[in-house]
Amino acid sequence: MKLFQVYILLTFLLNNNLMSENRRESAILGGGCYWCLEAVYQRVKGVEIIESGFSGGNVKNPSYREVCSGLTGHAEVVRITFNPEIISYEKLLMIFFTIHDPTTLNRQGNDIGTQYRSVIFYTKESQKETAERVMKSISEEEIFDAPLVTQLLPEEPFYKAEDYHQDYYNNNKEQAYCRVVVAPKVAKFRAKHAEWIKNE
Repeated sequence: MKLFQVYILLTFLLNNNLMSENRRESAILGGGCYWCLEAVYQRVKGVEIIESGFSGGNVKNPSYREVCSGLTGHAEVVRITFNPEIISYEKLLMIFFTIHDPTTLNRQGNDIGTQYRSVIFYTKESQKETAERVMKSISEEEIFDAPLVTQLLPEEPFYKAEDYHQDYYNNNKEQAYCRVVVAPKVAKFRAKHAEWIKNE
């Protein structure tokens, strides 16, 4: 192969890779314990990367222990990197509203505190508009017995949680919390959104 042909091929591959990178988007969602959201979205088609962490607080680089105190103002969230050519942001939100209760203020089941609040941090204006539309539709259709309390806020700094919080469910399936709390949410996702389950 001639040098010029090699150059053309490398240029094509590089541009194609950059285009693929540019197609990726991120979503930041909080709906109770991040172990639950992480476990579900790991199994969703079009989702490429999931990170558990914290956002929406007033302390830089908080630890899990600090966030659990409720004094930092952070919510437990997941940052989802996804391919919008495979799954839309709207579909990610529909899954979000399926797997947690968006009507309980600062609480999911026995997890109580502002760190467990229902919140969407939009990363661009179109995400805000989509979230508003989805939330309006849910409210009008009276899918839940009580009003939504989900916050819709502009993106704030995201701080990744400690390593042992990443891939938590997959590494701790026999742990009591995972069996009693996380597993049922994964099962609910599988039942309600079977067409979006990744090949595992």
